[in-house]
Amino acid sequence: MAHCVTLVQLSISCDHLIDKDIGSKSDPLCVLLQDVGGGSWAELGRTERVRNCSSPEFSKTLQLEYHFETVQKLRFGIYDIDNKTPELGDDDFLGGAECSLGQIVSSQIITLPLMLKPGKPAGRGTITVSAQEMKDNRIVTMEVEARNLDKKDFLGKSDPFLEFFRQGDGKWHLAYRSEVIKNNLNPTWKRFSVPLQHFCGGDPSTPIQVRCSDYDSDGSHDLIGTFYTSLAQLQAVPAEFECIHPEKQQKKKSYKNSGTVCVKICQVETQYSFLDYVMGGCQINFTVGIDFTGSNGDPSSPESLHYLSPTGVNEYLTVLKTP
Repeated sequence: MAHCVTLVQLSISCDHLIDKDIGSKSDPLCVLLQDVGGGSWAELGRTERVRNCSSPEFSKTLQLEYHFETVQKLRFGIYDIDNKTPELGDDDFLGGAECSLGQIVSSQIITLPLMLKPGKPAGRGTITVSAQEMKDNRIVTMEVEARNLDKKDFLGKSDPFLEFFRQGDGKWHLAYRSEVIKNNLNPTWKRFSVPLQHFCGGDPSTPIQVRCSDYDSDGSHDLIGTFYTSLAQLQAVPAEFECIHPEKQQKKKSYKNSGTVCVKICQVETQYSFLDYVMGGCQINFTVGIDFTGSNGDPSSPESLHYLSPTGVNEYLTVLKTP
């Protein structure tokens, strides 16, 4: 019988995280691990770090295979990241939660309390995880720029970034967050790609909200302006949209906009997997080279990969003869 395997995408957000930084909020990141047996856990992925935020909504989603017939135990760990090292041992632990992937998939969205250790809650901290089946292998690739954005900083220009939200279940869900461009009122952001299903649920008519904000290191980002659109409208390139600040629009009769956002590129493409190429008849030619370096040790030693065995077989020959 064929195994029931489905690719699942997890979106993660947290609320009421404890603050570990003095004078500011924590800089949280979420790490996803899976139980591999024997008391061991293997890391599957990490979200991005969100600066100075106690209730983060992570833009980066985490993907894994859902095996219907298997209990897949997952552990979510939230850490306050204050350095550039990938190791987590020197970062503050803000809380964790465990559940099975089956629980998330069956509920579609699940909220769990964060725990510092068994029986010790991490304050009022919670983590919310939602699951979405990846049925669509198309991606949206965009390149966006802005012109004449409002100046928000007292001693300099704005530090703008964009956030794209898709509408679903009566809420706005973060689909993509751009990088911050420092001190620039006419920024051009890096070209980016997002899975179509995550960007708009696969429906080009799904409402999309775009927010342009001025980045502040303390997390109190100032809204420059926002507009509403859809993928179908974004694809009509070059497409221009006025950034509107609701409060300014209400207060000033002469108000026009807080700048314009121009979509230079918006393409929907199919992202083929390696297996798609193999099943499509793709042929691959390659050459195998063996580097006989001294780092492998003395060839007369059985511990060396180049061991001159009396049987004429060593690790390299074994690999080369393997079908």
